[in-house]
Amino acid sequence: MTHTVELPAGKKIYFASDFHLGVPDHASSIAREKRIIAWLDSIKADAHAIYLLGDIFDFWFEYRHAIPKGFIRFQGKLAELRDSGIPVYFFTGNHDMWLFDYFEKELGIVIYREPQTINCGTQKLLIGHGDGLGPGDTTYKILKKFFNSGVCQWLFARIHPNLGISIANYWSRQSRISNMKLEEKFTGEENEFLLTYCRELEKTQHHDYYVFGHRHLPLDLEVSPSSRYINLGEWVHFDTYAEYNGNVVSLKKFEAHA
Repeated sequence: MTHTVELPAGKKIYFASDFHLGVPDHASSIAREKRIIAWLDSIKADAHAIYLLGDIFDFWFEYRHAIPKGFIRFQGKLAELRDSGIPVYFFTGNHDMWLFDYFEKELGIVIYREPQTINCGTQKLLIGHGDGLGPGDTTYKILKKFFNSGVCQWLFARIHPNLGISIANYWSRQSRISNMKLEEKFTGEENEFLLTYCRELEKTQHHDYYVFGHRHLPLDLEVSPSSRYINLGEWVHFDTYAEYNGNVVSLKKFEAHA
């Protein structure tokens, strides 16, 4: 799907992903949530729109009458931003793909499950979470289809929330973001599967910028002489995000001030 955006003078579009709220423990997750809220406060004056590109929660499942406990400060800040007129868009990631209609109904936040194209002036941006794109990772691609199926979601919904969320939280604690002793490392462009995906797509569909999450490493790499790939990193180690001023997508690090 393609969206056309008219960016007023002095306004910016912001992108962030991979907050992984909920891991590795309650205390550090709360501290991260407060940093995220401080960042949202710092950008609200000039934000034309905010795009959250997935894995915002390390686990999320919406039962018909229940949602996971916690993250209330974050949800309240999103409600405040929406009530002030700032559009917020939420792309599901591989950790929060079971986000259904709660955020749309309660907060007025648009949910996307696939990459989207933004046209702004003469420029074109492709944005999304990034999971399942590019070469390799066949096992995950098969699992993703199963997890996204109505059958899988119906079966999980039959489990009592106390047990279902406990199982999911245990699974989350086994994930790479929860168990990283050190941050991800860059081992060469040939090993960046999302960069490979961007370069292949660029051969047939030009985009000035490709903006993704999922990789957990802040990256700004050339796709072609007229195109760049931006990875947003994550907020367990990096606190990085990107801003777009209508001409350039810039990778930034949030520095909280006491």
